[in-house]
Amino acid sequence: MKESIQTEINWKQISFFLVMVIVFILLFGNDLGIIVKSNSSIEKQPKTKKEQNSLVLEDQVLMDQVVLPIKWEDLGKQMIEVGVINQEKFESLYNQRGGLNEEEKKLLFGTNNGKITINQQNAGLLLNLFWAFGLANENQILTEGPMAEFGASGQAASTGGWTLSADLIADHYSKHAFVILTDQQQKLVEEVSQNIYRPCCNNPVYFPDCNHGMAMLGLLELLASQGASEEEMYTVALQVNSYWFPDTYLTIAKYFQIRGVEWDEISPKEILGSSYSSASGYQQILNEVTPPQSSGGGGSCGV
Repeated sequence: MKESIQTEINWKQISFFLVMVIVFILLFGNDLGIIVKSNSSIEKQPKTKKEQNSLVLEDQVLMDQVVLPIKWEDLGKQMIEVGVINQEKFESLYNQRGGLNEEEKKLLFGTNNGKITINQQNAGLLLNLFWAFGLANENQILTEGPMAEFGASGQAASTGGWTLSADLIADHYSKHAFVILTDQQQKLVEEVSQNIYRPCCNNPVYFPDCNHGMAMLGLLELLASQGASEEEMYTVALQVNSYWFPDTYLTIAKYFQIRGVEWDEISPKEILGSSYSSASGYQQILNEVTPPQSSGGGGSCGV
């Protein structure tokens, strides 16, 4: 009996002591450098200032999603019907990548698609769709600009690299009037395309010799045809380029951040120019800035 009472007293003393320790830590832990966090809090909070800065940059440069001011309508279906996109090849490619979801299938087969939403998950798919459209839509930039030297020969990465058509590239290169631009719209596309670069090469969109350039040309044509202003075109182009080259634009944002300039304070036209977005311009940035940590993603230089 005495032993039982003594044991009960000991447990009460231990419990009281533990409670006092917890209360002490909660009251004075911060002053003593003791950090108390739940597991979920630890997972959510970045551990270092470097990680915090990286997350801030990602929030500024890579939004969760962006609704592009263009209606896709039935362009995917049209490209399949004329053979720019071979349905079997396209679906086979994406089956290897986990398959297409319902929204993505609508872009291929739907007839009444509204505005396109781009995010990190579908950026690669949209790269391929815009690439196919830019390659096939009739435009004098392809027939009279720098690409005229290559034409549909397949010598350029943007032509030879498109392996998802039903037949020869020559049957589709600037051959389909999916979207017809007015003279004013064509002039706008030509002017804007000469000022937009991509970090995979030193050429502007006006010389779309790679998939990113051809895809951006297609996007600019869609924007112009649906009434976008020059300013809107640059804004959208930067948003889309940032999804296709996330590490590049996070690094450029860090470059400006170090100089006390916020991302939204810089003109999209300036960022997209050769000084920052071309391969040589970006290399100069890399000489001064270590790329921040990112969540990866982006589109490859092939299908």
